[in-house]
Amino acid sequence: MKAITTKYFGPTNTRGSKFKAFDCDKNSVTLSYDYSLNSEGNHRKAAIALAEKMNWHGTLMGGHIDKGMVWVFVENDQTVAV
Repeated sequence: MKAITTKYFGPTNTRGSKFKAFDCDKNSVTLSYDYSLNSEGNHRKAAIALAEKMNWHGTLMGGHIDKGMVWVFVENDQTVAV
């Protein structure tokens, strides 16, 4: 299964803020900033939009990176011992 990266892009002189979700094969979606959501909610919304576009199913788990977030699909019964 693929990982999804989401990134925030600030406004320009002609366009508002947006969030982009993409995978390693350059599949992507771009959504306008949804002011009813916080930043993480917007990242989540973008990741879900890409998963729906690609017809991927599963539970997404996200984590922050220096330039956005990364989302992976996890199984409910998977655990990681640390």
